[in-house]
Amino acid sequence: MLCIVFEILYVHLKNAHRNWSDFWMSVSLNRSYNLPLNLAGRAFVLSFFFFFFTDVFDEIKCIHLSLFLEEERRMSHMGFRCLEISRWVICGLIGILTGLIACFIDIMVEKLAGCKYQVIKETCDEPIAAGSGIPQIKCYLNGVKIPRVVRLKTLLVKVLGVICSVAGGLAVGKEGPMIHSGAVVAAGVSQGRSTSLKRDFKMFEYFRRDTEKRDFVSAGAAAGVSAAFGAPVGGVLFSLEEGASFWNQMLTWRIFFASMISTFTLNFFLSIYHGKPGDLSNPGLINFGRFESDSVAYYYYELPLFMGMGAIGKVYLGVALHMKMSKFNVSVCVRYVHRPCLQVMEALLVAAVTATVSFTMIYFSNDCQPLGPEHNEEYPLQLFCADGEYNSMATAFFNTPERSVRSLFHNQPGSYNPLTLGLFTLTYFFLACWTYGLAVSAGVFIPSLLIGAAWGRLCGILLIWADPGKYALIGAAAQLGGIVRMTLSLTVIMVEATGNVTYGLPIMLVLMTAKIVGDYFQEGLYDIHIKLQSVPFLHWEAPATSHWLTAREVMSSPVTCFNRIEKVGTIVDVLSNTSTNHNGFPVVVQVLDSDEPAKLCGLILRSQLIVLLKHKVFVELARSRLSQRKLQLKDFRDAYPRFPPIQSIHVSQDERECMMDLTEFMNATPYTVPQDTSLPRVFKLFRALGLRHLVVVDDENRVIGLVTRKDLARYHLGKHGLEELQLAQT
Repeated sequence: MLCIVFEILYVHLKNAHRNWSDFWMSVSLNRSYNLPLNLAGRAFVLSFFFFFFTDVFDEIKCIHLSLFLEEERRMSHMGFRCLEISRWVICGLIGILTGLIACFIDIMVEKLAGCKYQVIKETCDEPIAAGSGIPQIKCYLNGVKIPRVVRLKTLLVKVLGVICSVAGGLAVGKEGPMIHSGAVVAAGVSQGRSTSLKRDFKMFEYFRRDTEKRDFVSAGAAAGVSAAFGAPVGGVLFSLEEGASFWNQMLTWRIFFASMISTFTLNFFLSIYHGKPGDLSNPGLINFGRFESDSVAYYYYELPLFMGMGAIGKVYLGVALHMKMSKFNVSVCVRYVHRPCLQVMEALLVAAVTATVSFTMIYFSNDCQPLGPEHNEEYPLQLFCADGEYNSMATAFFNTPERSVRSLFHNQPGSYNPLTLGLFTLTYFFLACWTYGLAVSAGVFIPSLLIGAAWGRLCGILLIWADPGKYALIGAAAQLGGIVRMTLSLTVIMVEATGNVTYGLPIMLVLMTAKIVGDYFQEGLYDIHIKLQSVPFLHWEAPATSHWLTAREVMSSPVTCFNRIEKVGTIVDVLSNTSTNHNGFPVVVQVLDSDEPAKLCGLILRSQLIVLLKHKVFVELARSRLSQRKLQLKDFRDAYPRFPPIQSIHVSQDERECMMDLTEFMNATPYTVPQDTSLPRVFKLFRALGLRHLVVVDDENRVIGLVTRKDLARYHLGKHGLEELQLAQT
């Protein structure tokens, strides 16, 4: 049935959009250089709202309007309907494939964990895909192109790496990498081809542009959260809160559809694996278990205790230390442990230390619990305990992290000794800090939940009258919220994962308190990692004390400009200049019979110029070859996203003397701002419209500078006021 649907879609799309390609053109209402100042301001407001609510990037669609309009005129009503159907089909495929990947990871971790348990019981009982990938996906959705972040090879390494890391006993989780995996699936499926495999399936060609690709990656990230936690609504809110920079109603529906399909697919195949076909009550990769109705009660006098756990108890102290250790670990790895052999040796060292510390803690632990009929541990280990007993410390260390969290939530009071919980919390905390900076697939969600659940249960035990499981849940939410600084999405994820809305208010209070207290002292873990990698990430708002800065002070100048009809040799020399790596070039025109300086008339991208040089779109050739094929949108799409380097394009000496007319291919209506525009205003324009280049002009519409993402992202509000950061130059 699915194949028939694809065939129908393909036929309609092929007939309706025969010459589609990647259109990178921005349609702007603001021609400030042709309007009086008051009218220009009104045009700017109209263009702002138009682009904000239609979710259109400026620089990503920068091919001349005539090509797009010509294509749109040939498009029938059925063609537009097929495009919308294709978007829903892609979101469904994203959900299905993400669910299958989650199912594969879960089954393999279960199998390997069972093998590890049997080995321990029988013998002891007498690369680029490193990290969780969430900071990288967050940067990608923010508009930053991270190399190889959504490649097929990255997905394969991520899946195999997280299986081995979790099953091997490292202090990591598989939920974070699932978000990255879903994003990679979305980026691949939505393009209808694989550049890694060099296979083009001639499907979904219209979506081969950055704006569409980012929307689908948002859906993939949400599907990953949905598969990981069994929380479709939480996945949508995660993508909104932490991922997507641009949002609209239709995108929300499609992302929710992908999340729903992902959860359904995971549940369906897990039901078959567990021998209960059709039983769709399985949650995501992590099952917090349901809190019984008689144990979920809480009272008004406990709310200050919950908030205290978020503000004073281990959240600030633990999270601050976690941030500093992770920051130190990552910075050391980036500077010194950058060779693959050293990264492998470091991972082996951490694995050896983790195993040694775990067995040492178990050996000196005397927390032996009776193995009675009410016992619900799947992997009980007797290590150094009498017959009929199991070692609680061994259960905490050698269970999968998800099972350990569930055990801390639901085990009967008295199942854990306070000393065991205290030692486990400290030990696992330092191991998690060390492990998170390794070059292995590792998530921070579950280790944070496990650490928080451990000290939360300890608080519940010390209170004597309290239910330890209830405080374990609050501690887990506080720890994770203090590290990742999520509020809305994490509240819904926790409520959906526990299957009980009763704790909604306490979880909200704890997460808000943890975020407020944490933000006062330090940024979240993901933001710290983004800063360590010197990525030009744009936050939601400009620094509060930056109103005194203007576009003149933050812009890059002087600017390399091209004439509307430019010499090919000049273009080749500019693109080949290794000292500069500009991606956008203003196009200027000289008024005939006038001595006035050239004025701005458009903007063209490096990628467009490379395609034009590759196809030798020169004025002389166009005149001499009347039968020459006209450059189409498909030519730009075929080159996306890996445009060839300028060094691979051969231009003869005679061709260097030819001229190239940029009029048909440039963005004739680029966004411009006066040189006295304040930084917050420039920042809002960049952030709301997803710009990559903003031309700064004077009163006569002459180019005096160019504002890029790096020019804005380097300003940061630190402890000593407005600070200027050093960003990566690549």
